[in-house]
Amino acid sequence: MASTADFKNGLCMVMNHDIWSIVEFQHVKPGKGAAFVRTKLKSLTTGKVLDKTFNAGEKITTARVERRQHQFLYADDMGYHFMDSSTFEQIPIEKSLLDRADLMKEGQLVDVLIHDETENVLGVELPPFVELMITYTEPGIKGDTATNALKPATLETGATVMVPLFVDQDIMIKVDTRDGSYSERVK
Repeated sequence: MASTADFKNGLCMVMNHDIWSIVEFQHVKPGKGAAFVRTKLKSLTTGKVLDKTFNAGEKITTARVERRQHQFLYADDMGYHFMDSSTFEQIPIEKSLLDRADLMKEGQLVDVLIHDETENVLGVELPPFVELMITYTEPGIKGDTATNALKPATLETGATVMVPLFVDQDIMIKVDTRDGSYSERVK
């Protein structure tokens, strides 16, 4: 058992016969009335997002979820295949449990979320940033940099991200996996 004082991003709880993860939370103390905590929760089994308000001090049941490091091997019609870094056991995971599958390249390390009691796979978390090579983008036109103009670029994994005009083909860039946006060039 935990209370609203223990809330933090990524905390997993059992609610309505489902496992939910806290995406974001905000403690609110209005001038009149009792304090409360406004949260945004994401279901780890269905992917549904829910806004919920808890009274301050309310008790919740936490879920034991392990993050085990796995290496992405390959994808085929059976799903995405990962290998446990410690036991070398391979597991297939269906695409619906991956948020940004198009940003994963072979050999990349990811965290697989596993429910401790049932050993069910709940999802896959990529690192916050990945470094990928641009395989194709239109050349930028000199003098076109007065505004923050963006152009599409295709990455080595097949994903398309919007990049600034000065970024060219065959350049390594850092991509934010949380929203799939360009972050910076890699030196």
